[in-house]
Amino acid sequence: MALVSMKEMLIKALAEGYAVGQFNINNLEWTQAILAAAQEEKSPVILGVSEGAARYMGGFKVVTAIVKSLIEEGNITVPVAIHLDHGSSVDKCKQAIDAGFTSVMIDASHDPIEENIRITSEVVEYAHARGVSVEAEVGTVGGQEDDVVAEGVIYADINECKAIVEQTGIDCLAPALGSVHGPYKGEPKLGFAEMEEICKTISLPLVLHGGTGIPTEHIQKAIARGTAKINVNTENQIAFTKVAREILTNDAEVYDPRKFLAPGREAIKTTVIGKIREFGSSNKA
Repeated sequence: MALVSMKEMLIKALAEGYAVGQFNINNLEWTQAILAAAQEEKSPVILGVSEGAARYMGGFKVVTAIVKSLIEEGNITVPVAIHLDHGSSVDKCKQAIDAGFTSVMIDASHDPIEENIRITSEVVEYAHARGVSVEAEVGTVGGQEDDVVAEGVIYADINECKAIVEQTGIDCLAPALGSVHGPYKGEPKLGFAEMEEICKTISLPLVLHGGTGIPTEHIQKAIARGTAKINVNTENQIAFTKVAREILTNDAEVYDPRKFLAPGREAIKTTVIGKIREFGSSNKA
């Protein structure tokens, strides 16, 4: 299957009561592992690409070329979206779209809601004309992910959520409701009541950032309250690094990078399969 936008896969997920995982990619091995896991589980999948990861991989066009080539060579038939994660500006979103990304997130959540709406509207107009889906954010998700740093968590305001949906035409919304990027310090405290109210008010799929470390029962609660996309990055990084560190620690003679990259890739694949099953998207492709 060719690359697709997130729109239809998330509408289906919301209607059928499961969530599609966004798994961030950092290099070739990450992309191979995530695509293989999705194909094996017959699950739709979203490949998240931060601006920092895109720079590391050589640019937006390189990312698209890698993904397209792996889909062709690996006979990947499940729906796949390439999604710009936390796009910092209208220009960056346009660059990603022009490079072949099928979905973008414009993160203007640090601006006043009026400015957030203005910026998001500009991205939506450009993206929708090209069949590309758009995610926006309201409130503040804590922690740090690449270039995105947020001190503390600011819950999304339901009136601001309603306004941005009505005035921009976005396809999904990430309302900050207690999640954080990176490892949690203590147990996550998600605003389930607010989540449910926002979903009922805006009638769009919700996005949960910072999916690593959230207990399964809380994931299921979030899905039941309208969360149709869950972002995971840290968990895969931890799984890969643990395996690579063990191999390099146990054998000081190892110098061929494939000796630790391949087992690390398998660790990512195993982790992604676990998350796909947890999110309920197996056999939904």
